[in-house]
Amino acid sequence: MTRPPSALQSDYMHFAKVRTGEPYNLATSGVSDCVLSDLDPKLEDLALHGPNAYGYPPLLERIGARVGADPSCVVIAGGCSFANHLALAALIAPGDEVLIEDPTYALLESALAYLQANIRQVRREAARGWALDPDAVAERLSPTTRLVVLTNLHNPTSALADEAAVNAIAAAAHAVGAMVLIDEVYLELMVGSGPARTAFRADGNIIVTSSLTKAYGLSGLRCGWILAPAPLADRMRRLNDLYAVLPPHISERLSVLAFDRLDSLRARANAMIALNRAAYREYLGDHPGLDQVLFDHGTTVFPRLLADDADELLSRLRSQHQTVVAPGRFFGRENHIRIGLGGDPAMTRIGLERLAGAIKT
Repeated sequence: MTRPPSALQSDYMHFAKVRTGEPYNLATSGVSDCVLSDLDPKLEDLALHGPNAYGYPPLLERIGARVGADPSCVVIAGGCSFANHLALAALIAPGDEVLIEDPTYALLESALAYLQANIRQVRREAARGWALDPDAVAERLSPTTRLVVLTNLHNPTSALADEAAVNAIAAAAHAVGAMVLIDEVYLELMVGSGPARTAFRADGNIIVTSSLTKAYGLSGLRCGWILAPAPLADRMRRLNDLYAVLPPHISERLSVLAFDRLDSLRARANAMIALNRAAYREYLGDHPGLDQVLFDHGTTVFPRLLADDADELLSRLRSQHQTVVAPGRFFGRENHIRIGLGGDPAMTRIGLERLAGAIKT
């Protein structure tokens, strides 16, 4: 069967890569990039080659210790995006029914289309604070559902799903023989010192993906991972032999350094996000042109435009204000925009001020 053209690309990723170059970039959802000196590497940390047939053992150990999982349950992948693709490819076959939240992260839906899944949606509602509704998920499950795909924190809204809701969905999925995949890449933002919060349990039906990218400004390392029961994790590693083969070893080495410096990287990230969230509330918190749910966590806000068109607003922002946001059509909501709060605070503050002045009321 020939795939439709839309299944062979991601319009969102193309936008993120080539259409967000304005000086005031509010379209990015992660924390502003670190520099190499933030990791304080030594020459011996920059080895090009090492024992990493299926992941560098010290990195596997760091990730396992971080989330309280045995390293046999950890699969290394090139960032959370590739972790999602690899996990999905191992979990479903063409024609399998997959239930995904709406709104959702566009790249997840594009990957499912590429893998020829039969995609069904379950809505999250702004009126309910974008909360994950286990009853709504259960109602949309069918005997042919093979996978439920979620994000937590929710991308694009930053809503946090509690443990009870996640467990209820996992139980409902188990009842029809389905697995649950949860992208937890933003959940790192909710973590202090000590073990990270995660929905993964080695004996359960929840698969988790994450990375160092969004919460710590380390996108250049491409340090992503999957947490899966050991037999499934091994299947994913073997499947990766057909994709990436070996991770870049120098990135693995630097990722070990990053895990050893998470406290300082987290402090840097939290300081920036706190300033940006305060600026957002100052300029846009009570904006008459927006209907929105605001949280005290996360790096994104997803307001609805009351009197504006998202693409027209984006055009004005670019041409008149040198500013860019992510249009909501990439997340399944035409009249929304996604605004990032993880950027440089000085840049973000100016961008938010310009955005506030550009939105129609």
